[in-house]
Amino acid sequence: MKDQLLDFIQFMIVEKGLSSNTVQSYERDLKAYLVYVEKVERVEAICEVKRVHILQFFAHLKAQGKSAKTIARHTSSIRSFHHFLMRERRCEQDPTEHLETPKSEKILPKVLSVEEVEQLLGAADLSKPSGYRDGAMLELMYATGMRVSELIGLNTDDANLEMGFIRCIGKGNKERIIPIGKVASEVLDIYIRQTRNQLRPKTTNALFLNQQGNRLTRQGFWKILKGLAKKAKIEKELTPHTLRHSFATHLVENGADLRAVQEMLGHADISSTQIYTHVSTKRIRDVYSKFHPRA
Repeated sequence: MKDQLLDFIQFMIVEKGLSSNTVQSYERDLKAYLVYVEKVERVEAICEVKRVHILQFFAHLKAQGKSAKTIARHTSSIRSFHHFLMRERRCEQDPTEHLETPKSEKILPKVLSVEEVEQLLGAADLSKPSGYRDGAMLELMYATGMRVSELIGLNTDDANLEMGFIRCIGKGNKERIIPIGKVASEVLDIYIRQTRNQLRPKTTNALFLNQQGNRLTRQGFWKILKGLAKKAKIEKELTPHTLRHSFATHLVENGADLRAVQEMLGHADISSTQIYTHVSTKRIRDVYSKFHPRA
């Protein structure tokens, strides 16, 4: 079974062009699945797996306390694996046919209010090169809704400030063009023309640099964000994704077209973007409950 898994992983990397994080997630899920069907269900070959074996694996995950969301992710991984085996004619039957995906409860993303975003953006010390870099990163992240991996992967020639857009490479190595507003453009322009060189770049093209002049890492950005959140006295749980959620929610609240928000976020499916309509509705309901005299 290990050989089939290796072939599938290679297919996901080469043919599908998925990110290393996504591929690792598939591999982790499928290794747990294959260990279970081999050791517990005593299945000797992958083509001997039956629907009942998969259902037993899900029961095993549930007994371990795994959430419906985690089990749904395993379902997707297992289904993709068996579809691959069928497509490659390695097996004659697909045990995932008619297999239902467990419904995971939708957890609304945590977002910052506009005022909290202003507090966070104002916490960067613009008098220092590193502080100006921090301010430029946060301005750009809130202006575009980029993922942190996309932000730190930017190069200097990805920004076209005259035209007012930035190019980034998202999941699946897909390129997208995102407009950026006047404020973010001005801050980024000063950073590129003046501040970046003060960080003594050791690389010619990375946009955001660390103190050593190398490309900033995810861990480096996370540390910067935590420090600024503390300085801004934001008590909400704050992650790099919080700014992305805030970007999308504030657009939807102000009447942005959902398809346009989908394009800017780089979502493959509109259903991923629709969560922000739920966030917006909940916020309106909370305001109503708080302020209406007969709520």
